[in-house]
Amino acid sequence: MFLKAINKTMKIRSLMMLNKSSSHRVLSTMPTPSEIKATFAKTLEEENRLANLGGGEKRIENQHKKGKLTARERLELLLDDGSFREYDKLKSHRCTDFGMESQQHPGDGVVTGHGKINGRPCYVFSQDFTVFGGSLSETHAEKIMKVMDKAMQNGVPVIGLNDSGGARIQEGVASLGGYADVFQANVLASGVIPQISMIMGPCAGGAVYSPAMTDFIFMVEDTSYMFVTGPDVVKTVTHEEVTQEELGGAKTHTSKSGVAHGAFGNDVEALRELRRFYEFIPMNNQAGVPKKDGSLDSRDRNVPLLDNIVPDDPNVPYDMKLIVQGIVDDGDFFEIMKDYAKNIIVGFARMEGKTVGIVGNQPNQLAGCLDIDSSTKGARFVRFCDAFNIPIVTFVDVPGFLPGTAQEYGGIIRQGAKLLYAYAEATVPKLTVITRKAYGGAYDVMSSKHLRGDVNYAWPGAEVAVMGAKGAVEIIFRGENVEENTLEYTEKFANPLSAARRGFVDDIILPHTTRTRICEDLELLENKEMKNPYKKHGNIPL
Repeated sequence: MFLKAINKTMKIRSLMMLNKSSSHRVLSTMPTPSEIKATFAKTLEEENRLANLGGGEKRIENQHKKGKLTARERLELLLDDGSFREYDKLKSHRCTDFGMESQQHPGDGVVTGHGKINGRPCYVFSQDFTVFGGSLSETHAEKIMKVMDKAMQNGVPVIGLNDSGGARIQEGVASLGGYADVFQANVLASGVIPQISMIMGPCAGGAVYSPAMTDFIFMVEDTSYMFVTGPDVVKTVTHEEVTQEELGGAKTHTSKSGVAHGAFGNDVEALRELRRFYEFIPMNNQAGVPKKDGSLDSRDRNVPLLDNIVPDDPNVPYDMKLIVQGIVDDGDFFEIMKDYAKNIIVGFARMEGKTVGIVGNQPNQLAGCLDIDSSTKGARFVRFCDAFNIPIVTFVDVPGFLPGTAQEYGGIIRQGAKLLYAYAEATVPKLTVITRKAYGGAYDVMSSKHLRGDVNYAWPGAEVAVMGAKGAVEIIFRGENVEENTLEYTEKFANPLSAARRGFVDDIILPHTTRTRICEDLELLENKEMKNPYKKHGNIPL
């Protein structure tokens, strides 16, 4: 564009510089340095204007009609005012096939750079659906790779705002190679810097596998989709008729597949919640957990609610979230995967301003039993916390693993072992509170003392046993004197004394003191050092 402008200037100048006498011509028709500068300034202004427009005003209008913001509008909402610094704004694709040389858009469908969220730095890329449907080209991938490389070098999280139809078909294998480069970068960054994906449009093919390898995936309801192949391909291959929403919408991936970790109502809400979420996340695997100043929540705050929250009847459910909210700073709990595997809760909170990871059995869902989905959900969360030095606080009320053929055929042995492996592998501070039941192998799995738990507490009404009294009596006494033997067994095991006497529980504490005790322990464990034996990596039962 700049060379065309220079040539035009030279042509005009040549005509204007002709002498009145046809016999006398100006020797030089070259533009002056000031003219070159002026032309360049205009060209640069136009290039920036086109880059800011993405695919053009009509496509931006279509984006808005769908209830979606543009790539740049999203970054404006996500990042602190005036903090964004863009890279490769004018970079364009190099494809010359299928008439692509005449379809040039500065930026090539992705906006990249760095900025700040609540004063904390981050690297970002935001795909632009108005340019070739956000499809990934070789140069598009190069732009993403640049911010990922910089994020790794500087120990800063990377956030992707994904809105892409997948690999750019016109570029063939070059676009596939670009995706593979991004995949490799995702793997190398895993466990080193946090990687966060926000799905904000239809993402298909390669566009879903990169987010799948990041630490957290969030979606926008009704406007974002994730699938390997779309509904048309599904119909052709399997003869199934399914809508985009049914196949890969936010509800599907947050409640059925477990692919996504949360969903929000629209772009604005999603970006606002992403800003909130980012406050809990460490910068990298060498940094400490972030601390939020300004909370007036004292460590000495008693929580009387907890003394009566667990029903006397061991078979009556209650909401574990109420316990969590009562203990953490200001009741602020950012739950992860709240609509998936509801029998276990995971998420982030703060204790005395510092981030902690929360894991808890949920008695009002499947009685808090561990099953395939909850084991996988819990294991992944525990491993993230361990990778980034986030202390883990576990609340236990678990009657065991969920029985049944569906669980056994689905591999509950292997899947349940994931959670066991994650807790056993973790070297971060691990604090455990048994609120009621801790039965069988599930007792072991849920951050028990035997898995290098640092501090393990039990409430007075806790039951630590192989199984419940009724089942145990039927096995031990073969149905004889059931009532009498059940009472004896209950007196012996329906309390935490046996575990405390063996040192498997460090102390039996009154529920209302739980917050104080956890805060004290976290302070004591702040400089904990523990290393696993040297190895390339373990072989977790995937």
